[in-house]
Amino acid sequence: MRRSKRDLSAFNSSQFGQLIAQCQESADFLTFQLQDDSPFFISCFQTIVDKKVFHQDVLSTLKKHHFATLEEMKSVVPVEDMTLTDDISSIRKQLMHGNILVYKQKAKPTCLLIPAFKAEKRQISIPETEYSVIGPKESFVESLDTNINLIRKRIPITDIQIKEFTVGTLTKTRVAVIYIKGIADEKNVDTIIQRIRDINYDQIIDTAFINQMISDNVNSPFPQLIDTERPDRTASVLMEGKIAILADGSASALTGPTTLLEFFSAYEDYLIVWNLGSIFRLIRIFAVTLSVLSTPLYVAILTYHYEMIPQDLLTTLVSSRAGIPFPPILEAIILELTIELLREAGARLPTKVGQTIGIVGGIVIGTAAVQAGLTSNVLLIVVALSALASFTTPVYQVSNAIRLIRFPFLFFAQLLGLVGVAVCTAILVAHLLKLRSIGRPFLEPVYPLRLKDMKDALIRLPFDKQVTRPLQMRSENTIKFESSSSQKNNRDIDE
Repeated sequence: MRRSKRDLSAFNSSQFGQLIAQCQESADFLTFQLQDDSPFFISCFQTIVDKKVFHQDVLSTLKKHHFATLEEMKSVVPVEDMTLTDDISSIRKQLMHGNILVYKQKAKPTCLLIPAFKAEKRQISIPETEYSVIGPKESFVESLDTNINLIRKRIPITDIQIKEFTVGTLTKTRVAVIYIKGIADEKNVDTIIQRIRDINYDQIIDTAFINQMISDNVNSPFPQLIDTERPDRTASVLMEGKIAILADGSASALTGPTTLLEFFSAYEDYLIVWNLGSIFRLIRIFAVTLSVLSTPLYVAILTYHYEMIPQDLLTTLVSSRAGIPFPPILEAIILELTIELLREAGARLPTKVGQTIGIVGGIVIGTAAVQAGLTSNVLLIVVALSALASFTTPVYQVSNAIRLIRFPFLFFAQLLGLVGVAVCTAILVAHLLKLRSIGRPFLEPVYPLRLKDMKDALIRLPFDKQVTRPLQMRSENTIKFESSSSQKNNRDIDE
């Protein structure tokens, strides 16, 4: 069908014509006339459009009939959620979200937008950073709709509320805030929503970007929201009154408000009997304390307080350090940096190669350093135990903070001995006391002291003892279930 030069000139100079011309500069943009005698044209980005929908549902239907208006097309094409609009911003947005445009070449055309987005996603796999021996083996994937489905499957109630936003001036990332109405504190919800709306950045690739932008203290090494890849853990904290944040393209969720002790709680603790879960949680807390303090205590005692060491142990330490050319602080820093190098090399290499580097490198370098007289075998054991203890944290993000704060403790131990360790500990505690998670105390229930919340903090009491939700959440409905004294005395029929 021929068109006059005047009509084509008006079309090319219009905003819509400029949009089509801009898109045609890309190799994957497709534009063609529906039929030789048809006034309608079709345009789309073929790399983000489902070819099955495009050829079988749209093209095959449109070529079978002759249409006079777009309204007739809309009533015939077997695709849901089609819209008619002449708004350029809406057309631009929907075009980049996998819509097919059907239009006439005129100055201000009305377009028929046909949804045909091709969603590429991987299959649901097992968790990698939060693996558990027992319990569910599902983890989040990069599709926001799939992740919401995994949560709704576990909490099939209408009280789950989802607020969706578009964040990132270039990426236009879909971000969802999920909470349970009637349980979550509306103040916490409003705070998170306001902070997400205030994000002014060009790209939001992962929830880790959001975590850094909405945290109360962006300069703290401690994460103030939990980053989890487990749908079951996310569903569990939602029922406590917390809020989850998901982003399209991210395989993890942010949950908060949170506390420091929650970073030592593994979801597997709730899948085993309460006394074992409590013991394992205490072991993790002890291991992290050991990881932070063991090497600084070694440096402080050997530098300033060797009289504190028992005579038999002192003989062993003196013999192990005989011929070592470095002072304890330099010896400790060399070994700590070596461990960090091995850890980074193992994390950045492919899985099988990384495991080999970690094991072989640790054995070879450690043995060679002791035999060469560069370090003592006692310090090598201390540093190795310290590194091993730092891996016991169930949430990976907090292990990075533990790796970092060991070095200030080392320097304070060298400067002031045990007094320096105490001073550094006081600074760390003061920082944690000031820290907040969505405006809530980070050290709760230790500070402020809330004895009722201790039932699931340092230890985990049985489920029948956890009648109320945490006080920190300020839940609108604080009762989990009705406690009945008669249930405790229930007997079997034959008793």
